[in-house]
Amino acid sequence: MSIDTMKAIRLHEFGGPEVLRYEEAPFPELKPGEVLVRVHAIGMNPPDWYLRDGYKSLPPEWRPPVPFPIILGSDVAGVVEAVATDVKDFSVGDEVFGMVRFPSFGESAAYAEYVAAPASDLALKPAGIDFVQAAGAPMAGLTAWQFLIDLGHNEPNPLQPEVHRPVPLGGKTVLVNGAAGGVGHFAVQLAKLKGAHVIAVASGTHESFLRELGADEFIDYTKSLPEDVAHDVDLVLDTLGGPTTGRFLRTLKRGGTLFPVFLGFSDAEEAAKLGVTVSMTQVRSNGPQLAELGRLLDAGKVRVAIDSTFPLADARNAHERAAGGHIQGKIVLTVV
Repeated sequence: MSIDTMKAIRLHEFGGPEVLRYEEAPFPELKPGEVLVRVHAIGMNPPDWYLRDGYKSLPPEWRPPVPFPIILGSDVAGVVEAVATDVKDFSVGDEVFGMVRFPSFGESAAYAEYVAAPASDLALKPAGIDFVQAAGAPMAGLTAWQFLIDLGHNEPNPLQPEVHRPVPLGGKTVLVNGAAGGVGHFAVQLAKLKGAHVIAVASGTHESFLRELGADEFIDYTKSLPEDVAHDVDLVLDTLGGPTTGRFLRTLKRGGTLFPVFLGFSDAEEAAKLGVTVSMTQVRSNGPQLAELGRLLDAGKVRVAIDSTFPLADARNAHERAAGGHIQGKIVLTVV
């Protein structure tokens, strides 16, 4: 590898996992306010495959132009190789993790040997976890944090006219749908830490895992529908969201709250009749929040579950694993 190029996974066209190419790419340029990270591990997230397939899940008017070739990914963990002259919080040799420039379309460029990241998007890697676990934490952990604990910014909400507001969790009953996945397994742990009674919904293979993370009750959706079993819930976090998320209105107390993580909720009239607040937000990069999450990870109060790891060159197989579903925790790419 010469100093002006590096290995990365790039996209030259939209499509399935087969369009991911492991190839030489230009070395990132360090701009003011940025840190150059030599990447050890990369966390994979749903926006990676949404971008890969051309944002088919978004309404056409929402699909951004994508400047090919593009490097996928946003979550990294690695070692600081260089810092811009105006950066004071990090030094060469620091171990860091972060979600880089999200939301942005293809500017995060994380599936690579090196990433230039805004210092404000990074936090020191907790000493108590390895690079693979650290790479699995940023987007999933921050999504759960910003939905459930603290939004952490004042940006306009692209998903609804009003700002998303988390609700107090102490003494409340919280149902997490998709509880074994990336966002779900963090949400179970954070809700429990905040004093909630947690109902986890996943397939039966994940029951012991979720009970270990603190779930008080478990619903195996392959055997019974959560909307038939759960009642008088204060808050539902539906990490799957989409058009079917309205079914959770039946599980909620009057005046309860439904937080769908993905677009598609269309039962506003029914929600209004039940006095249910439905709210969404889009996760945003936030180094200080990640540092708070890092302290919990370091203390062992929250943990990152790793479903599987793949070398960066095998990103195609990693995307195929993601498409297979039933993921327990996070899929992570490693850089040798």
